[in-house]
Amino acid sequence: MNQLLKKLRRYEIMIRKVANNHLQGDYQSIFKGAGLEFDDLRPYQYGDDVRTIEWKVSAKGHGTFVKTFREDKDQSVYFLLDISGSQDVGDAFRKKMDVGREIAGVLTLAAIFEGSQVGLISYSNQKEKIILPGKGPKQGVKIIQGIFNHQNKSLKTNLKEMFNFSLNLIKKRSIIIVISDFIDEDYERPFKALAEKHDLVAIQITDPKESVLPSLGIIPVYDKEEGRTTWVNTAFGSFSKKIAETFTSERTHLQEICKKNQINYLGVSTKEDIVLPLIELFKKRNRSMKRG
Repeated sequence: MNQLLKKLRRYEIMIRKVANNHLQGDYQSIFKGAGLEFDDLRPYQYGDDVRTIEWKVSAKGHGTFVKTFREDKDQSVYFLLDISGSQDVGDAFRKKMDVGREIAGVLTLAAIFEGSQVGLISYSNQKEKIILPGKGPKQGVKIIQGIFNHQNKSLKTNLKEMFNFSLNLIKKRSIIIVISDFIDEDYERPFKALAEKHDLVAIQITDPKESVLPSLGIIPVYDKEEGRTTWVNTAFGSFSKKIAETFTSERTHLQEICKKNQINYLGVSTKEDIVLPLIELFKKRNRSMKRG
């Protein structure tokens, strides 16, 4: 655990240094914007975040009004970590699960460093590990142990239930960082509901094997979530093409949902280092905070 913490801390310091250079010291922006309490109403101005529009008041016909907020010192950051069987894809030394855990661990340290309360919800098709928000180094270690040491009860996926569970659990507006491959169906409604209520970030972990299947003839494909093997003929070009098209369309679908619902989206491949993608996320959030 000490070695792991040192590794994550090195990443976190590296990200902070690079982000400071790029963002003129506004590194904390990834953890700003959600820890806010309603303060007052004012007329809408060009460039205001549409999420702050108070529609009920605006509908009365006296102009468009936005809600203003004051900073809440006890802001919470939740990590929603998908730990289902589909995360167990990639090279033996670096799978989607490894990348997701690394990102959650690094951002946990960053949030603790900034003084946020940090919580964890690990989920498969059921709740796996729940750690309610807390502050300080001990909470950071507790969260990281929960991320890296947990043994799954199930390997199946149910993003819909993960988002519904989170909606019921997290009452106060928070930053929610979802880390998943988003390989599931019928999760859109509670996902959008989370975005309405909270400041939502979606980090999608992918592996090249999911989009490019080599022509190996008839091979067994083991479904870890279902615990069964299916034989498929990879020699057919149409099969490989369908795999690639499905991967692309599902990813595009998620990106469109995020764009329409003001959700920060970040895609991270198992083949890339996590530092540069996370800096991109910081830049995105920095720009959106300035616009707001």
